[in-house]
Amino acid sequence: MVQDSHIIRVKGLHKTYDTGKVKVYALRGIDFEVKRGEMVAIMGPSGCGKTTMLNCLAGLDDFEQGEVLIEGTKLQNMSDDKRTEYRARRMGFVFQLYNLLPVLTAAENIELTLLVSGVSARIARQKALDALKMVGLADLANRIPAELSGGQRQRVTIARALVNQPAIVWGDEPTGDLDSETTAEIMDLLCRLNKENDQTFVLVTHSQEVAARADRVVMMRDGLITGEK
Repeated sequence: MVQDSHIIRVKGLHKTYDTGKVKVYALRGIDFEVKRGEMVAIMGPSGCGKTTMLNCLAGLDDFEQGEVLIEGTKLQNMSDDKRTEYRARRMGFVFQLYNLLPVLTAAENIELTLLVSGVSARIARQKALDALKMVGLADLANRIPAELSGGQRQRVTIARALVNQPAIVWGDEPTGDLDSETTAEIMDLLCRLNKENDQTFVLVTHSQEVAARADRVVMMRDGLITGEK
């Protein structure tokens, strides 16, 4: 069987938020494709639907209409449990807020992802240390987040996202809390990992520095894709 060159295919995606008093049409018919190994940046003004689209594509949020295929599988055909299990195996997430547990060390924050997936403690520890080495933090494995800089905390987050060798890494403002020098360092790291591992990266961002490093920039406005560059 020939492998599809596109890891993500989206057709006619609609998402509405209904508060009971007002309806917000967050996505109004999105068509979107991403090739395997591609790094795509999604840009647009606040409230245009960028994060909503990412959440729908990652199976974190439901949608009313349309089709989302990840690796040829329709997300809407999966049960909640299947989607959760699929995310754990095949997806990684990097957010603006690091979401690291403050009482755990860098290694333990990464291990936790593996332990809840049923990986043994011994293997989880080794994979966590390997992931920290990959992002250049092998010597900081026993530091808690408060003992790390913002850039180092984001590197731990990236290590956690990549520890399961996911097919797709989703990023929502992954450099939003970082200065321009640290942003450049984080993007150097993401671009290197993208090329070395042939992983697909989809990054929601306001940063021109991030967009400049992507293979493709998708522009959004008012719940629609308005163009690419």
